[in-house]
Amino acid sequence: MIELLVHLFYVTLATITDVLPIVIIIFGFQFVVIRKPIPNLSKVIIGFLYVLVGLAFFLVGLEQALFPLGELMAQQLTDPSFIYGAGKIVDVVHWLDYKWVYLFAISIGFATAIAEPSLLAVAIKANEVSAGVIGINGLRIAAAIGVAIGLGLGTFRIVTGLPLHYFIITGYFIVMVQTVYAPKIIIPLAYDSGGVTTSTVTVPLVTALGLGLAATVPGRSAFIDGFGLIAFACLYPIITVMAYAQLSEWRGRKKDNEKI
Repeated sequence: MIELLVHLFYVTLATITDVLPIVIIIFGFQFVVIRKPIPNLSKVIIGFLYVLVGLAFFLVGLEQALFPLGELMAQQLTDPSFIYGAGKIVDVVHWLDYKWVYLFAISIGFATAIAEPSLLAVAIKANEVSAGVIGINGLRIAAAIGVAIGLGLGTFRIVTGLPLHYFIITGYFIVMVQTVYAPKIIIPLAYDSGGVTTSTVTVPLVTALGLGLAATVPGRSAFIDGFGLIAFACLYPIITVMAYAQLSEWRGRKKDNEKI
């Protein structure tokens, strides 16, 4: 317990060091460039304290829980005794043998995206500025499906050893085609969705999953193959959010035609 408190103290100090430049820039511009006092200064200071405490606890939680959990799940799901049964030795690994890994990656991708605070914040703001045209839950679910698909393909790439750029180039080609035909109102939001889905909740667990999977799959390098899952989690929500808008537009046109 004492070691944990000491570790939390040092993490808090490191967090203060990381946040301090942001504070200096914001307050510096406010007082030197804009030359106006900050409204509700006491609330702003309290908010910064909340941020420091929250970040410190979050970082400790990553080290103590999320990173070990992701690596542990990858090790257990790729254990030969789990895949093939105890005592069975297999020389050649087939990609279908890792079906539980793909299912776990898809499930954890959807769950982490739904739980992502930044995605919820963007969805709420998008709902407000669009006067309810863009639904909060619709946007969140569409982005979460994209993360799920991305992580499923990302773990498939790690297992098979296929080059990363094949998936990324194909994905961005789809994005470019969709950008031409998707409703203009959704395009900027779709592009932003790729960034907000890879934040505080998603990145640590996905990174741990990728590293743990690459370290346990035979013939894979944790450094070369373990990274890249975040790229999938950023790219494919763009596709699914634009697809969600395109589908909604098509359904709207279909209803209008039926009325006529």
